[in-house]
Amino acid sequence: MQKPPKIPESVLVVIYTPELEVLIIERADRPGFWQSVTGSKDRLDEPLVETAAREVGEETGIAIGSELVPVHALIDWREQIEYEIYPVWRHRYAEGVTRNVEHWFGLEVPYRLAVTLAPREHTAYQWLPYEQAAAQCFSWSNRDAILQLPRRLRASRA
Repeated sequence: MQKPPKIPESVLVVIYTPELEVLIIERADRPGFWQSVTGSKDRLDEPLVETAAREVGEETGIAIGSELVPVHALIDWREQIEYEIYPVWRHRYAEGVTRNVEHWFGLEVPYRLAVTLAPREHTAYQWLPYEQAAAQCFSWSNRDAILQLPRRLRASRA
């Protein structure tokens, strides 16, 4: 049975510690391609915060809403960008779809958590200082989101 086409609206979730260490994960289908948690909506009416929480759980095993990671730790950065979908992944979308809208979220965790990767999606993870994590990411939007982390934290704590 063939999967339905992906919805061209997704989330990017930057997971970080108070010390600005960022979790990045390596794609199983593209070794050497490191990224934050990403994923598309499962249905058109799925709230973005639900998409973000679901993707974090699926890709890392981190349970948002647990004692360790409360719901309020997931912050909608209210930033969205539109980008051209890499040709290698366009077959996952309906014919003619070439652009995706990505919504950015941040998730602060108390320390470098051990994660449980979805083996069909990711093969490795690492916690790195935010600048090093950004430098590892293959996606320009992911790099930009991570590099904005210090500014976003200052603004939220002011």
